[in-house]
Amino acid sequence: MAVRIEENGDVWTIIHDRPEARNAVDKDHAIALVDAFRKFEDGPASVAVFWGKGGNFCAGWDLKLAASLQDPEKREAYFDWLAFPIGHARSEIGPLGPSRLELSKPVIGAIDGAAVAGGMELALWCDIRVMAESAYMGVFCRRWGITLMDGGSVRLPRLVGQGRALEIAMTGRKVDAAECERIGLCEKVVPEGESRAAAEALAHDIARFPQEAVRADRRSIIETRGMAVRDALKVEWANGLEAIRREGTAGAARFRDGAGRHGDFDNI
Repeated sequence: MAVRIEENGDVWTIIHDRPEARNAVDKDHAIALVDAFRKFEDGPASVAVFWGKGGNFCAGWDLKLAASLQDPEKREAYFDWLAFPIGHARSEIGPLGPSRLELSKPVIGAIDGAAVAGGMELALWCDIRVMAESAYMGVFCRRWGITLMDGGSVRLPRLVGQGRALEIAMTGRKVDAAECERIGLCEKVVPEGESRAAAEALAHDIARFPQEAVRADRRSIIETRGMAVRDALKVEWANGLEAIRREGTAGAARFRDGAGRHGDFDNI
């Protein structure tokens, strides 16, 4: 299978395994990725790791598929399948798959090799990105007249600012892991061969905390971007209140009874 899930307690690793195409995504693989992340969202796991097997995260949209769409009838049928109207059977599927999904749980991208074109867009869709030292991003589809349609033009400036996003997008240049970390395109750079293990370790660190609060804070950070402060504070209150009711008072009782004193994160 080109997409599979490996379960390890509260952490699921979703693996894209199409190395013959550098994990480029065609229609079948887009559907399979969406199905895998929907299964994660509906399942018992708390955090997902997204990793591409074979030395590359994802080389983007399958250009053989793109080339086949020169036939106008075939092209319009494909784009209609991807259309965004509410109620469309596949409106939550982007050309690269899960880029339109809005999950309630965190996803960590483990990036080896190329995360370029649509593959970069999938990396930006993740909450956190862990890159191997030789990994890189870039809007490589700039060469072929293919636009960003999996959230890249939306998410890139939110991470690095408008001017830098415009420069990266319009030049299509290679952005190596060290620069990605420096400008905010990734959160951690690790030695070669360690991206998956490092991402899974980070996922387990997150998964061991009370998850109602993790998800409430995650949701507030995402939902309040660009809001006026007062409006954002209302969203934060609404998101946080139920988590406090469900988990926070019980957690405070554990602290009262001796757990987690002096900043101890092990005994919680």
